[in-house]
Amino acid sequence: MTMKETTKEKTTIVLFSGDLDKAIAAFIIANGAASYDHEVTIFATFWGLNALRKDTPVPIKKGFLEKMFGWMMPRGADNLPLSKMNFMGMGPKMIKHIMKKHNVVPLPDLIGMAKEQGVKLVACTMSMDLLGIQKEELLDDLEYAGVGAYLGDASEGKVNLFI
Repeated sequence: MTMKETTKEKTTIVLFSGDLDKAIAAFIIANGAASYDHEVTIFATFWGLNALRKDTPVPIKKGFLEKMFGWMMPRGADNLPLSKMNFMGMGPKMIKHIMKKHNVVPLPDLIGMAKEQGVKLVACTMSMDLLGIQKEELLDDLEYAGVGAYLGDASEGKVNLFI
């Protein structure tokens, strides 16, 4: 009798939003799927790349427009705005306080947990080019690919989300 090869269920998430609440949702879902033994991919594109930026500036040479984008975009998971009720930066502080009070894991820790569980974090190279983001500005241990690679993963996915 031969043993049938088992394949993992696949979940893919396109993280398009750079909003704190939406990024938290994406990483909670990713960690949940990974804990159910799904093979998980998060494809961060456009504003979603901001969740994967390092918190501190990286000294690299950029053109004027790329520098402007870098100054205007939030740097890192801990600096994202809320999608609603941002209140000039007070909203994220309030939601982080409430999250801590209710023992909800903060976004930087959710990202770390996702990495530990083997969630594949992919930065969209086309978006990186358009926004002037370079690999050195993003977290370590990411993969870099275009939409074709995402579509390859998504075509095999049982769950495909766009956040």
